[in-house]
Amino acid sequence: MVQMTAALERSVQISIGKVTLEGDLALPKDSRGIVLFAHGSGSSRKSSRNRYVAKVLQEAGLSTLLFDLLTREEEKIDMYTMQLRFDISLLADRLAGATDWILQYEHTKHLRIGYFGASTGAAAALVAATSKPVHAVVSRGGRPDLAYDFLPKVTAPTLLIVGGDDEPVIDLNKKAKSQMKAVCDLVIVPGATHLFEEPGKLERVSILARDWFKKYLDR
Repeated sequence: MVQMTAALERSVQISIGKVTLEGDLALPKDSRGIVLFAHGSGSSRKSSRNRYVAKVLQEAGLSTLLFDLLTREEEKIDMYTMQLRFDISLLADRLAGATDWILQYEHTKHLRIGYFGASTGAAAALVAATSKPVHAVVSRGGRPDLAYDFLPKVTAPTLLIVGGDDEPVIDLNKKAKSQMKAVCDLVIVPGATHLFEEPGKLERVSILARDWFKKYLDR
């Protein structure tokens, strides 16, 4: 089921197995690539940070899909248990299912696919990238260590972006990069913390992501 909500933007329902997930799909004219967003723990498709990055990608001619990795019922349960947000296998399966939907939907099936993952969503993106035709991955403040066993299997060029003041995550990303066999760059943004809330830092992330995806998807 697809319902037009605004010019070039659609609210979509993505059926994966027995669940249906809500998503927001944006399709700029003449787009050649699409980026699927895997949000971090405790977040959703309404994440202001991911929406900011998505807008920058859209302005560069890239399509985007922001969607909820959990159903509303699962989110209610996870508010108390905080278990599903760290279930990387489940999240990766949901992202893989959304990728299958993109590959079948008439308006997106011709597009080259990229993943943008934040925090635990980055681990899910790396795991899903080992089983789907993904051409690029970007991780923002990600936890690639949670996908450690899958890292050598990733073939998509991967960009790891970490805040310069997010010291524990810097070390985790350095170790993850050493396990990657695909093209992999690590960029440390000076003065940024885990959420890149400092002035200009999220803008820097967006530019880095835009350039990476344009290089590998806009062909």
